[in-house]
Amino acid sequence: MVKDRRSPRPRLTDVAERAGVSMKTVSNVVGGYAPVSDRTREKVLAAIAETGYRPNLSARNLARGRSGTILLAVPRLELPYFASLAGHIVTAAATRGWTVLLHQTDGTAEGERAVLEEEPSQRLDGMIVSTQHLRAVEVHRTDAVPLVLLGDLEPHGAIAHVGIDNWAAGRAAAVHLAGVGCRRVAMIGAGIGTTRRDRTAGVAAGLREAGLPVLPELLRPIAANTGEEGERVVTEMLAELRAAGAPPPDGVFAVTDWVAMGALRALHRSGLAVPADVAVIGFDDIPYATSSLPTLSTIAADRACIADHAVALLEEQQGSAMDSPARTAQRFAPFALVPRESTARP
Repeated sequence: MVKDRRSPRPRLTDVAERAGVSMKTVSNVVGGYAPVSDRTREKVLAAIAETGYRPNLSARNLARGRSGTILLAVPRLELPYFASLAGHIVTAAATRGWTVLLHQTDGTAEGERAVLEEEPSQRLDGMIVSTQHLRAVEVHRTDAVPLVLLGDLEPHGAIAHVGIDNWAAGRAAAVHLAGVGCRRVAMIGAGIGTTRRDRTAGVAAGLREAGLPVLPELLRPIAANTGEEGERVVTEMLAELRAAGAPPPDGVFAVTDWVAMGALRALHRSGLAVPADVAVIGFDDIPYATSSLPTLSTIAADRACIADHAVALLEEQQGSAMDSPARTAQRFAPFALVPRESTARP
């Protein structure tokens, strides 16, 4: 049906008339308020498509006692992982009639604490906060706004949380490196922050299972999640090993793809070939991982699943008591190891 742009906006009554059902039935289909038979649902959806009807989300949210807005706080939006994650959350939120207000914490504990503990500047239906520094036990809420934490926190049960099993993912990366012949594996980002402890702890466990040593001189912390920092740390490590007469690593695990790309640059500048001399694997599967030279092997978290879980938990918390199971639920999304050229040894 082609509608004249000068004609009034299609109404709920237009859909009901075309589908031959009541307005209440149309509302139930649009809002998911009550069970509707498949046959009736198909008739209503067809009528919606024919009339061009679009629900008034503001009115619907007002009727539900909602603001129609949720907040998403991430460390920095220019980081590819968080930009992609934000896109998935915006999509998942839109299916529930929510718009998303974006906020940056700058990747600091102070920024995370501020967004979690300060009074919001506007009414919100919920908050999704990606934390890198604060643990669940350190978060002190002063209101009943639904909250979901993202990131790689240790499951605590005090606040709803969505993440992946980083220990298992790190172990999978180590098993992969061992499987392509690596015997001296460096961990870039070891021991910094909860996320990295979980990932590198899994790497260490995987190496030990393969009968390989965890070498202290190859465990290198980083000060920031950047390519520049990855390059700096790997360059320093190689120089120190060379001065000590020790061989370089033949495998590198980096806590993020961004750091791994800096490692690739440092290895290249030091005359080491990837993967012939050193196999490299990152974490996050950012879009640039397929554009580096060589392309980067990585651990890919299911970001769409993380977003769906987070938004669903916010929805379950709407109007719930503080002791509702949805306010303390722990959900995990799957991950996959994605082998590419940086570990493709013959």
